[in-house]
Amino acid sequence: MSVTEPAIVPEIGRIVKVLRGREQEQYAVIVQIIDERFVSIADGHKRKFDGSKKKNLLHLELLPEVSGEVAGSIMETGRVTNGKLRFALNKYKLSVQSEAHEKGE
Repeated sequence: MSVTEPAIVPEIGRIVKVLRGREQEQYAVIVQIIDERFVSIADGHKRKFDGSKKKNLLHLELLPEVSGEVAGSIMETGRVTNGKLRFALNKYKLSVQSEAHEKGE
């Protein structure tokens, strides 16, 4: 009997890594859940909130990090600023870099 990790579910504010397409290897934030297969993502820089990209979940790696600021803003107003998206992604990238530095990679 093995214990499996619970699957990471798509939710607004979750940080993802793009695995397929033009923006491959880039990070983005889920800003809308369209249905069980598709979500809209934005990064606040190249892909703004107003021009978010529809992506198949199979083409994304869902990361364990969720930005509370982004999720809260979208829940309250239905929108999020591009600055908040950039801030959330930069904060995540810095935490990943510091973890890699601590491990000596």
